[in-house]
Amino acid sequence: MRKIILLVLGIFLVAASILLGKYIVDKNMAPKPTFKKTINTVFTEPILNTEIPIVLSANGNLIAKNKIELFSEVQGVLQSSNKAFRPGTLYVQNETLLSINSDEFYASLQSQKSNLFNLITSVLPDIRLDFPSEFNKWETYLQSFDINKTVPKIPTFSSDKEKYFISGRGILTAYFNVKNLEVRLSKHQIKAPFTGVLTEALVTPGTLVRAGQKLGEFIDTSVYEMEVSISAAYADMLKIGNTVELTNLDKSKMYSGKVVRVNGKIDQVSQTITAYIELRHPDLKEGMFLEANLVAKSVQNAIEISRKLVVDNKAVYTIVNDSILTLTPINPLYFGKDKVVVGGLKDGDILVSKPVPGAFDGMIVKAIKND
Repeated sequence: MRKIILLVLGIFLVAASILLGKYIVDKNMAPKPTFKKTINTVFTEPILNTEIPIVLSANGNLIAKNKIELFSEVQGVLQSSNKAFRPGTLYVQNETLLSINSDEFYASLQSQKSNLFNLITSVLPDIRLDFPSEFNKWETYLQSFDINKTVPKIPTFSSDKEKYFISGRGILTAYFNVKNLEVRLSKHQIKAPFTGVLTEALVTPGTLVRAGQKLGEFIDTSVYEMEVSISAAYADMLKIGNTVELTNLDKSKMYSGKVVRVNGKIDQVSQTITAYIELRHPDLKEGMFLEANLVAKSVQNAIEISRKLVVDNKAVYTIVNDSILTLTPINPLYFGKDKVVVGGLKDGDILVSKPVPGAFDGMIVKAIKND
């Protein structure tokens, strides 16, 4: 009986072990995964070679083309005028910017004029006797002499003898002394050489101004220049007269200018060449930061594409047989900030117009025309 029971238990354990093992094996056997074959969709556009303008981008600050720093050549007390000598004041051409007290200097000039008049008067009798033919012109000169006006030009000498006579009486010396003082007197008033705005004022009425002292700065607000630096590689593209489109920082306004000068020297450190752009617009201010797009030249049989489409700077993806990606060599002509001008592509070929993640040569894709 004992042996029978043990035999039955052994058979039961063996059967249970087999069933348990089969259950575990069946449970761990996962079905083979099924992979769905996917085909990427790409956007395309036909290639059409045209004439593409090369546009060089640069930026800089505006500087007034006509700008002067005001300095005093004489000494005196600054006087008040009709307009306050303050930054932002507008002056028209030939209007007095500032005036320096000249009472003492004016009195000295009048004294010299009186001295010249007396000298000529004293030699008139001698001129009547020695140069009777020249007496009338000297008499007429005295009659036109007004001590409160600018001294008229001294009469022309008819002979060396007359010149020596007049010079020996000290008349020439007195005349040129007067003319020198008249020039110095005119420097007590500084007039606007052009219509513009005062941008800096360093003195106020009542200030003692010394010779050589800087008084302020005056600019013409009608025309400005912008200095831009362009890579020396494109130096042959810069031409005087080229049109330039400029925009402000937020791209809200656009201005038009032209290249008026190109520096003939390349900076050795940065390897750039400097061009100067002239522009006019009532909204412009000195110091304004602008971005310029210089149309350097045009290239034939080229297209402009995004830089993201270029692979290793030497190829782009095109579509062959309506569904196969292929790398096509290109000839890069100009790399801009976001665009690149390329040549070497054939008209009618299908270009991939947007980047394809994971793209490779020979990849099967579904092409959709990019509208």
